[in-house]
Amino acid sequence: MTVPLPKQEASSKERLRLWLRMLRVTRQVEAELRERLRLEYDSTLPRFDVMAALQRDPDGLKMNELSRRLRVSNGNVTGIVERLVDDGAVERIALEGDRRATLVRLTAAGRRAFAEMATAHEGWINALLDGVSEDDAHHIGELLHRLPADTGETT
Repeated sequence: MTVPLPKQEASSKERLRLWLRMLRVTRQVEAELRERLRLEYDSTLPRFDVMAALQRDPDGLKMNELSRRLRVSNGNVTGIVERLVDDGAVERIALEGDRRATLVRLTAAGRRAFAEMATAHEGWINALLDGVSEDDAHHIGELLHRLPADTGETT
């Protein structure tokens, strides 16, 4: 005979199972996105993330602000930005009065390349989550907004 768990312990176990499901789905979707970006655009997910952050701020961002928003080290962002500059997708702009600070922003070519990748990315997400109805997606999103996660961004 199985003895039921106390309510608090049952809730804890259910939340743990939820976390593991969310983690599994996130990892599967992320792996698929990485592969598709690599194959179809010879790009990476971190590169896509940098371009997305710069797309949201067309006037550009200081390097330290970019790394803060992406929650990665300045060193990680610097390497990605270097490659994007080499490819002509991003430009660096020196800031008057602050020799140490550099502003980075997408070039016209970078905006076009990102727009194409972002359209494909949205389509991939839509296909990968095809089994979730629009109403369910909205409901799940509402439930996840209840979580005390500080992302630093507004959606």
